[in-house]
Amino acid sequence: MNTTVSAVSARKREQERKTDAMQQDFELMSKFLQIHFLTSYPATLLNRDDAGFAKRLPFGGAERIRISSQCLKRHWRTFDGKDGLGTIEVDGATADMSIRSRYTFHKYLFQPLVEAGVSEDLARSMVATIMEKVLGESPKATKSKKKKAEEGAEKESLVKTNQITVLGHPEMRYLLKVAKEICAENSDVASAKKAMDARLKKDKKNIKTMKQAAGLDAALFGRMVTKDMLARGDAAVHVAHAFTVHRENAEPDYFSAMDDLLGAVGEEELGAGHINTTELTSGLFYGYVAIDLPLLISNLEGCKREEWKTADRRLAMEVVRRLVSIVATVSPGAKLGSTAPYAYAQFLMVESGDAQPRTLANAFLRPVPQERDLLGKTYEALAGYVADLDEAYGSEVERRYLALGPKEILEEVIPSEMRMNLKELANWTAARVKGEA
Repeated sequence: MNTTVSAVSARKREQERKTDAMQQDFELMSKFLQIHFLTSYPATLLNRDDAGFAKRLPFGGAERIRISSQCLKRHWRTFDGKDGLGTIEVDGATADMSIRSRYTFHKYLFQPLVEAGVSEDLARSMVATIMEKVLGESPKATKSKKKKAEEGAEKESLVKTNQITVLGHPEMRYLLKVAKEICAENSDVASAKKAMDARLKKDKKNIKTMKQAAGLDAALFGRMVTKDMLARGDAAVHVAHAFTVHRENAEPDYFSAMDDLLGAVGEEELGAGHINTTELTSGLFYGYVAIDLPLLISNLEGCKREEWKTADRRLAMEVVRRLVSIVATVSPGAKLGSTAPYAYAQFLMVESGDAQPRTLANAFLRPVPQERDLLGKTYEALAGYVADLDEAYGSEVERRYLALGPKEILEEVIPSEMRMNLKELANWTAARVKGEA
C-alpha cells in the first residue's frame, strides 16, 4: 500500500475515533443539575424580616420557618474558606468576583483617575458620562444630579449611584483604560465628554462580549441591567427559598446584659444594664438548587448558549464541584456570637439529566410529624415522593447522594451504591459537566 495513502487513512481513522469519543461525551453531558439538601439548625435566627422576626412561609396549610434565597446566595458567593468561589483560578490568576456597591464608580474610576493626575473636575465629568451611558440614567436623575452640582452638593455624591449596582472588575478596568486615554488627549471637560460619548458608542459591542465581564458570581446568579451597554446576565444557578419540613418551631428568648461596674460607682440599682427579647427558631430545612449547564457555560466562557457542548468546560466543572461542597457545608451567618449557627447537611442529593428540573419540596406538603425521629420521618416522606415521581414520570435522571442518620430508609428508592462522601459527590457532579461520569 502506498505510504502516503496509509498515513492519510490512519489520520482519518484517528479523527473518526476522536469524533466518536467526543460524541459519547456529548451524550453523557446533562443539561441540568439539581441539588437537594436537608440541614438541621437548633436555636438560631438565620434570616430575619423587617421586624426582626424569623422569615416564614405558609406551605401545605402550615407556617414554616424560611431562609430566603438571597440570604443563601450571599453566604455561598462570599464564602472565603476552602472551596470558596472567590479562590478559583482562571488563566493563572484568581477569578474576578462582581462588585456590588453604590460606590463602584467612585472607587474604581474617579479615584484612580485623580491618582493618575487627572483634575477632579475632568475626572468627575468622565465618570458622570460613563455612568449615564453605561447605566442609562433617566432624564430626571440626570437633571437632579445637575441641580445638586449647581447647589454645591457633596462632590462625591455625583459619582455614586442611588442603588447598588452589580458590575465586574473586567468592565471597570476597561472603562478606566478608556477614560485615561481620553483624558490624556482632551484637557477640557466639553471635548473629553464628546470623545467619551463617541468611544462608548463605538466600543459597546466589545464591552458586551467580554469574557466573565460581570464577575464569576454574576455568571452564576445573574445580573439585571437597564441599558444595553452591558451584557445582561441571566442566572444559571436557580436557588429556592429553604423552609422547614415541619411546622414552625419558635420561642421568644428573654436576655439581659449585666453592667459589670454598676456597684463600683456607688449605684444602688440592682439588676441588668440592658433587657430585651429576640426570637429563636429550630428546624430541619429542605433546600433546592437547579443549575442550567448550557447557560452556565455560556456565561462563563462568553460563547453562545447553543455552543455550550464544544466550549471549554474546565471552569464550569470547578464551579460546580465547589458549589456542591459549599451548599453542603456553608451556613447562613446571622447572630454568630450568640447562636453559633454552623451545621453540615444531613442529606444532599445531586440529580443529573436533560428533563426540566423539578423540586422535591412537595414531599413535605404535609408537614412531617415532630414527635419522634424527625429525620427518619423526613427520609420516609422524601423516599416516598421520589418513588411516586419515578413511577408517574419515569426516572430520567442519574442520582448520587450523601446521607447521615437512618439512611437505610432511603435505600429502597435510592440504592446504597449511589451513596458517596462529599468529596466523591462533588467530583462526580463535576464529571457530569464534562460528560465523563
